[in-house]
Amino acid sequence: MVATIGHIGISVPDIQKGIDWYKSTFKIYQMSEIMEVSAADDEIASDVFGKKMKNFKIVHMCTSDGFGIELFQFTEPKNESLKNNFEYWKTSIFHLAFTVTNIEEVCKTINSTGGKKRSNIWKLFKDKPYKICYCEDPWGNIIEISSHPYNVVWSNYTQPHKYC
Repeated sequence: MVATIGHIGISVPDIQKGIDWYKSTFKIYQMSEIMEVSAADDEIASDVFGKKMKNFKIVHMCTSDGFGIELFQFTEPKNESLKNNFEYWKTSIFHLAFTVTNIEEVCKTINSTGGKKRSNIWKLFKDKPYKICYCEDPWGNIIEISSHPYNVVWSNYTQPHKYC
C-alpha cells in the first residue's frame, strides 16, 4: 500500500482573514467558496467532531504542488486559542512546513503581517545550502519554513548533525 499526505486542517478564528493571510504569504490558491456546516444537517461532520460541535465554516485551498490546506473556523463551540501553542513534547501534530523559494523574504512577510518568526533562519548543514526557520501564523499555528523540498534535504544524508 502506498500512502501520500493530501492535506492538513488548520483552525483559525476568522476564516476570511485566514484565507487572505495564507494566500498572500504562501501564494496558495482557494479552490472552494467558504462553506457553512451545521451538525444538525451533516451526518459526517456530526460523526467526526462529536456532539459538542454545532457549526463551523470551512474552505479548501491548495499549494502549487497539489497539497491541500483546509481552513476551519469553528463557530459553535467558538474557536479558542491555545495558551501554549508549542507543546512539541505532547503527542500531536505540532507544525506544518512550507517550502519556499526565498526563505528570508517569507520570514519578513510573516513578521510584518501579524505572524511571528520564532527562531533564527538556520543553515542545516555546512556543506549544503538548506535553511529552515520556525514561525507561526497570526493565530499561533506553528509553521516551519524550508528553503528546499523535504526529500531533497533528507535523501541520502547520513552524516551526523545537530538538528535531528
